[in-house]
Amino acid sequence: MKLYYSPGTIALASLITLEELGVAYEPVRVDFTVAAQRGADYLAINAKGRVPSLVTDQGVLTETPAILSYLAQTHPAAGLLSGDAFAVARVQEMMSYLCSTAHVSHAHRMRGSRWSDDPVVIEGLKLKVTRNVTEHFTYLEGRFVGPWALGDYSLADPYLYVLASWCPSDGVDLARFPKIAAHFAAMNARPAVQRALAVQS
Repeated sequence: MKLYYSPGTIALASLITLEELGVAYEPVRVDFTVAAQRGADYLAINAKGRVPSLVTDQGVLTETPAILSYLAQTHPAAGLLSGDAFAVARVQEMMSYLCSTAHVSHAHRMRGSRWSDDPVVIEGLKLKVTRNVTEHFTYLEGRFVGPWALGDYSLADPYLYVLASWCPSDGVDLARFPKIAAHFAAMNARPAVQRALAVQS
C-alpha cells in the first residue's frame, strides 16, 4: 500500500492507524508548499486534490473515514472497529462528526475560499472558528467515555487526536477539556503515534 500525505493534515490519522496495525506501506509526501496536490500527477491519483489517499491492490481510497474503516476491516485482529453493530455505529458516528463538523469548522480559518470568493465573507468565517471549535470540543468532552474516546481504543482515537492537535492554532486551549487533554497526552505516548509523527516530520 501507499499512503499519500502532507504534514499538518488529517492524513496523520491514517499514518497512525497504519503504524498501529504494523502493516507494510510506503508513505508518499505531497508537498503542499508547491501545490503538488494540484499537479497532474497527483490529480490522477485523487481528483479532489486532497490528502490522504491510500493506494491498495483494489484501487485508490480517499476520505479519512473510508480509509480508516478499510484498514480496520482488512485487519480485524487489531480490534479497531469491533463489537456489535451498535458499538461499530458509535465509532462511525464519532468519525462522522469529526469529519463533517469539527474538521470543517477548523478549515474555515485558512480555507474559506472553499465556501466563498468574497474576501469579506472569508474573513467573517475566520471570526467564528474559535467559538465553533470550542463548542465542538465541549460536546466531545461530554461524550468522552474513557480511557479512550469510546472506551476501548478505536478508529475514533487517532481522528480525535489530530483535531485536538489543531486546537491551539484555532485559538482553543485544550486544558479547558481535561478528558480530551489527557487523551491527547496518552496518544502522544503511544509508539505508533511517535512513529507516525516521525514519518511526517
